[in-house]
Amino acid sequence: MGRKTFSFVALAALAAATVTFPGVDSVAALAPDADASANDQLTLTGAVDPAPPTELVPQPTVFISEEVVQPLPAAPEAPVLTEAGSLGELIAMVDADAALLSEDMRCLAGAVYFEARGEPLAGQLAVAQVIINRAGDARFPASYCGVVRQRGQFSFMRGSRMPQVRTGSPAWGRAVAIAQIAHQGMWESEAGDAVFFHANYVRPGWSQRKTKLAQINTHIFYR
Repeated sequence: MGRKTFSFVALAALAAATVTFPGVDSVAALAPDADASANDQLTLTGAVDPAPPTELVPQPTVFISEEVVQPLPAAPEAPVLTEAGSLGELIAMVDADAALLSEDMRCLAGAVYFEARGEPLAGQLAVAQVIINRAGDARFPASYCGVVRQRGQFSFMRGSRMPQVRTGSPAWGRAVAIAQIAHQGMWESEAGDAVFFHANYVRPGWSQRKTKLAQINTHIFYR
């Protein structure tokens, strides 16, 4: 073996000895002190082991999708037309556009117009109430037009036809409003549940067999 080879072998052996066998100072530093170990054993004998540290386990994040519903503010109450101080005030508050009337409502308004336009407002409302009561009574036709067109019941009728109405007149506007008030029950009528009426200048035989409920100006109402 030459010198060069020996030198490399010697260096390798020296490096291995340094890593594998530490010096005295190194051995003292790595080995536990015997006295300290004995003291530790005496100190911990009979003592309660400290609680292990709490392990924090991360929880998976859960997203919950829910519809958020916010309460709606209470809707303002619609004005009550019957809070009017009088029937006249209520009539002024009602939309009297005859173009919006159904055929049945036109018949009701027409009967008020022809039969009672010269009567006070309470009398006009009472005539409308009688027609409404008849339509709900099995003894009479079941519609306003059927009641008004019934043969021999209303003297203003020409057979089954109603005369021409002056639609631009204040009387017609009032009749339209009264028909709507009676139909919707917005004002209590003095006629109550009457189904018959006649003018006070006549005395039909049937009136003796009926119960009189009210008299409003020239009309007397019965049930």
